[in-house]
Amino acid sequence: MKAISIIKRFNGRALTAWSLTLFFLAGILFPVEATARPGSFTMEQVLSFPFPSEFAVSATDSRVAWTINLNGLRNVYVAEGPGFTPRRLTSYLKDEGQEISSLQLSADGKWCVYIRGGDFGGNWDEALPVNPQHLPNPPKVQIWSIPFAGGDSKLLGEGTDPVISPRSDSVVFVKGDQLWGVPVDGASPAVQLFTAHGHNGTPRWSPDGRKIAFRSYRGDHSFIGIYSGKDKPIVWLSPSFSYDNAPRWSPDGTRLAFVRTDGAGGEPDSILSPPPRPWKILTADVFTRATRIVWESPHTPEGSYPTTQGGTNLHWGAGRIVFLSCQDGWPHLYSIPENGGKPLLLTPGHFMAEYISMSADGKQLVFAGNTGPDPLDLERRHIVRVSVDKADMEVLTPGEGLEWTPFITGDGKSMVYISATSQRPPLPAVMNLENRKTTLLGKNLIPDDYPEKSLVTPRQVIFNAPDGTEIHADLFVPQGRSKSKKRPAVIFVHGGPPRQMLLGWHYSSYYSNAYAVNQYLVNKGFVVLSVNYRLGIGYGYHFHHPKYAGPRGASEYQDIVAAGKWLAAQSFVDATRIGIYGGSYGGYLTAMALARNSDIFAAGVDISGVHDRSVGRVKKYLYPESYERAPDAERAAVTTWLSSPTAYMKKWKSPVLVIHADDDRNVPFSQSTGLVQRLIKYHIPYEILVIPDDTHHFLLHRHQVHTDKATAEFLIKHLMH
Repeated sequence: MKAISIIKRFNGRALTAWSLTLFFLAGILFPVEATARPGSFTMEQVLSFPFPSEFAVSATDSRVAWTINLNGLRNVYVAEGPGFTPRRLTSYLKDEGQEISSLQLSADGKWCVYIRGGDFGGNWDEALPVNPQHLPNPPKVQIWSIPFAGGDSKLLGEGTDPVISPRSDSVVFVKGDQLWGVPVDGASPAVQLFTAHGHNGTPRWSPDGRKIAFRSYRGDHSFIGIYSGKDKPIVWLSPSFSYDNAPRWSPDGTRLAFVRTDGAGGEPDSILSPPPRPWKILTADVFTRATRIVWESPHTPEGSYPTTQGGTNLHWGAGRIVFLSCQDGWPHLYSIPENGGKPLLLTPGHFMAEYISMSADGKQLVFAGNTGPDPLDLERRHIVRVSVDKADMEVLTPGEGLEWTPFITGDGKSMVYISATSQRPPLPAVMNLENRKTTLLGKNLIPDDYPEKSLVTPRQVIFNAPDGTEIHADLFVPQGRSKSKKRPAVIFVHGGPPRQMLLGWHYSSYYSNAYAVNQYLVNKGFVVLSVNYRLGIGYGYHFHHPKYAGPRGASEYQDIVAAGKWLAAQSFVDATRIGIYGGSYGGYLTAMALARNSDIFAAGVDISGVHDRSVGRVKKYLYPESYERAPDAERAAVTTWLSSPTAYMKKWKSPVLVIHADDDRNVPFSQSTGLVQRLIKYHIPYEILVIPDDTHHFLLHRHQVHTDKATAEFLIKHLMH
């Protein structure tokens, strides 16, 4: 099976070329590591951790479900109180590169529903099949149900966005931009519920299970609609020239809340200094259709539509509507009376709230926040609980660990979440909310030879960029290092860019993988610095939305240069052997570092990076569809080009490994194709690793392992020896 093509070049002259099998590459080109000496470990070992995600809880009892990815074997696991003994529910026992997502439990806890397939972390074509095994007949993106008690999975249909009815008897989902319905047990085929113009999605059942609210996106505007049955016309709530989204039912099912932002069009504004994006919350009476504005955001940059996880995080609880806003400079939770009124700040302080869920009774919220009694909690996540009607916030999981994605069980007695430390990989956990006793679930899934005791604890470092911006980073230093020995160092640059790297395992599988690779590099003798550059989250609105960043001037790049200079100044680092690597936006900044500062960065690995930011932008700036252009269109075009690594190819001297999978749905593969042609032209030493038919996230586990091993081997070859 031909799965990988790799070409090595030096100064533009081809040395060797292969089209090889994965077996050959894994076993010969990059030899599988022998049994490690005491204290050391292999890449395979450190990547063998189980990764839990996709928690779901039933509405009325203590039943919970989650997914586990164990070396590419992705399955649904379940448990129920009071014992919460985990058991595997599905039987996908091969690494096939097929994600499990949109996991749900029915209200009565009797059914699990999930999607298998697709790439739902992509920026486009998420619902198209993924075929990293190169099968003649690609797997389909399908919705399945399976009894909580166990049994065979039932195919419900092909589609996305499944939502189980509160009656626990049927599922609505999206297929072909229309809503479809099917019995939860798959007893009869799915049927299309109606036909409506636009892209119809985000379905929400009414509390009694008799109506479905949804969003109908129509290009320059969108509506909120209500479907009540095949013989009844669709009701459109307050249709306007705006974008309406995020429908949420009141607990009694008589009203809907939704979010409104301005529609497309209008006079062009500045590209380099975009104006605020205000938004408002409206409620509508389902029967009279009377609509009112219950809250409007401040018309300030901080009051703009939030861009952290969950967006507005709109919830309708017991008598109050809850939402997230950055109006005070941090992503915080607020609530207002359901008929409108002064917003109450529920979560004051210098920290952010994300992965927010509401208890079944609508009285409490739980979320992951980078807060707690320890100043270092700014670099962690802990579970926080707060009432919807008062600012009685409490950190439930203080300490040196990391916790995320909390849910209160339907009976209100327990809370489930995911827990990790700097050494122990993530595991599901359940807390008794009365006595706070916590139990870890699935510890037996961590392999016996997992090198937990050999992992180091990263420490916080802080330095300033040239413009004075304070930058936080996580420093990994080899255990037992000699004070006199200068070691090679590597900077890791995360993607996103709205991410924050932590002092331990990460809540994203992509960055838990990166954390494992960083630990491997440290174990091999590197000093590793993971940089939380501006544009990331965790440090407030203005850090997340800096001036002149991205295509508007790449101001974040100076944070990477500052990180390189900080490392070079350390007595235990060899300033001539500093490398850099990263994926996605991290690949972009890696390419920027090598192109602009080969004097600092001796080698790098650019994974799925963006290299020419002017592609797709300059034409839009200079030749828009209408006569008018933005007042700074020409300056923006030049600035966007100068924010690209390809603008500095003549300065690029350091060797680079370029890695990209060609079914990437986040960064076009053409970005790396174009870069390689420039590397050839300017005689820059480079190597490539191309993975056909996989995505930005390397869904086939052996592809991920191979990518990580190639990254480490390249850095070792150019920096260690």
